[in-house]
Amino acid sequence: MLSFAPLAVLSFWALSAEAQISIRPRQTSLATKQSIPSAMRADSNLVLIPVGVTDLLNCPVMGLDKSSFRVFDSNVEQQVLTLAFEDAPLAVGLVFDRSSSMEGKMDKSRAAVVQFLRTANPEDEFFLVEFNDQVHLKQPWTSDPSDILAELGSDPHGKTALLDAIALSLGELKKSSKPRKALVILSDGRDNHSRYNRREILDMARESDALIYAMGIFAYPGAQLRPEEVSGPSLLTDVTEASGGRLFPVGDLNDLPDVARRIGVELHNQYVLGYSPGNLQADGKHHKVKVKVAPPRGLSYLHVDWRAGYRAPVE
Repeated sequence: MLSFAPLAVLSFWALSAEAQISIRPRQTSLATKQSIPSAMRADSNLVLIPVGVTDLLNCPVMGLDKSSFRVFDSNVEQQVLTLAFEDAPLAVGLVFDRSSSMEGKMDKSRAAVVQFLRTANPEDEFFLVEFNDQVHLKQPWTSDPSDILAELGSDPHGKTALLDAIALSLGELKKSSKPRKALVILSDGRDNHSRYNRREILDMARESDALIYAMGIFAYPGAQLRPEEVSGPSLLTDVTEASGGRLFPVGDLNDLPDVARRIGVELHNQYVLGYSPGNLQADGKHHKVKVKVAPPRGLSYLHVDWRAGYRAPVE
């Protein structure tokens, strides 16, 4: 869910197909790690919600306390009982578009993956899914970012099965025991070859405990677009917001590596708030959630991401 609340480099280098790339993960966390699951869930009457808070420059806003947050469950305000700011280990699925529509975009896309992986912690783990008209798990789970880079393709061709790639990736994420899970999609958002439909993927995103972020590479305004290209931004927006993540539109390919770095930093700098809703019943019903954040002094606007709802447990 996205909210704009009024109240207040790593260097890039060119990649070649033959380049030998090594990545040194960060050796220290940005915050004290805590054993708190950051996916929204309702266990033992406690609902935990991951919340991302950034400023106008997409930099994480740190140092907020419980008094800065207000949470509403089905339009009823709740008391925030716990708040943690954590950089717990991440399980990340990278979803990489290799369809023909990515022609001319592959070098910058590969550079974006490099920048994202440079934000990793040593305890993080990854897998890589590539897709065109077919979906491939190119690199199973690994803690070595170089394994991902070694498998990145560079020859775009075929149609686009983006929704199928998301479905496979959400299933793969369930195999990880890491407390925090995320998908990072790099695509232009067009889909013309999936078996899954939009509604099915949105339901999967809402039910998953993974945050979904996307780098959307979109055409210049006024360009001649096919129908599936027109729907790309709205598709990626809906999927990411349903999970509590967000879409980063990219109009200039030169911005792509820095956007990837921002996503990596944001994923490693999130709050987890907990509350116990008085109206929670074990009926399996869906609850809508809204989070508001009061900015600290000196900030006029905040960007807040959170999952839009959760399903209550069933007895």
